[in-house]
Amino acid sequence: MTTDNSPAATPHDLLGGAPVFAAIANRFYDLMERDPAYAELRAMHAEDLGPMRESLPRFLAGWAGGPRDWFEANPGKCMMSLHKNFPIDRATAMQWAEAMARAVADVAPEPANVAQAMTDALTRMARSMAKPG
Repeated sequence: MTTDNSPAATPHDLLGGAPVFAAIANRFYDLMERDPAYAELRAMHAEDLGPMRESLPRFLAGWAGGPRDWFEANPGKCMMSLHKNFPIDRATAMQWAEAMARAVADVAPEPANVAQAMTDALTRMARSMAKPG
C-alpha cells in the first residue's frame, strides 16, 4: 500500500492560481472605480489604483495558500494592521465586502463552494475592520 505524501491542494490551487486572483482584484477595483455604490470606499483610496491592483492579488494568493511573496515583502503586516489608521465605518466595510463578493461572483472561479468560502472569510475580515461607533 502506498501513501500519497503530496501536499493537499490549497484554495489558491483549486480556484486557478494567480490569474484568477488577478482577475478578481481587477474586477474589484473596476467596480470601485465605476459603480457609484462604492463612492465612499473609492474616496478612501489613492487616485492611482495601480499599486493596489498589483498588491491585492498577491495578498489574496498568499492568503489562500499560494506563493507567499506579498507576506515576505511585508513582514509582520496583514490587512488589519495596514488598514488600522483608515476611517473605516460599517458602511465602507460593507461596500468593500459587497464589491469583493461581486468581483468573485463575476469571475466565477470553480469550485463554487471554495469561492464562496473565500468570499465569506473576506466579508468577515472586512466587517472586523469597521471602527465602533
